[in-house]
Amino acid sequence: MRDKAYQCAVAHGWHEENLSDEHFLCLVISELMEAVEADRKGKHAKVAMFKEWQGNSVPLTEETRKRRFMEYFEAFIKGTVEEELADACIRLLDLAGLRGYDLDSFDYEGSDTEDYSDMTFTESMFRICVYVTDNFYRDEPFILLNEIFAFCRDRNIDIFWHIKQKIKYNELRPYKHGDYIFRSIPVHFPAAY
Repeated sequence: MRDKAYQCAVAHGWHEENLSDEHFLCLVISELMEAVEADRKGKHAKVAMFKEWQGNSVPLTEETRKRRFMEYFEAFIKGTVEEELADACIRLLDLAGLRGYDLDSFDYEGSDTEDYSDMTFTESMFRICVYVTDNFYRDEPFILLNEIFAFCRDRNIDIFWHIKQKIKYNELRPYKHGDYIFRSIPVHFPAAY
């Protein structure tokens, strides 16, 4: 998954500048905060509905299949807790690919992690953010990934499935997601302001 996440980011123009690890780790935190916001709004993936619609056995052209995948992803998964957690993982996988970190030799199942069972969702995301900002783990993205994996195991989220679906979605998106350029646009407020 590391190489696939990294190659997708490269193909979509996200590595045209030489950016610091802090830049990428801040993006991980932003995804975790988006997950908090999705949780506060009660937005969870409708996986069964997504799979049901994807399981349609009607023969489709490749273009139609891709378009429908995008539509169903946006209808049933986009903007949910699970998607944002997958995004955080993809950011870490991308960073690991960029820096050449080996993620395969780490014992994810046998390692110690936080016990997230007694924490609220928001407390859990805060705890993971503490790991992200701790310089001790800066060169060990597998530890950060493992904390997200542990949280997801505790909450019965199939994070690996969500990561795969989000990478597939990202692969189908246009270059730089449509080349969004954030510019300073003059805004005119009514006289009441």
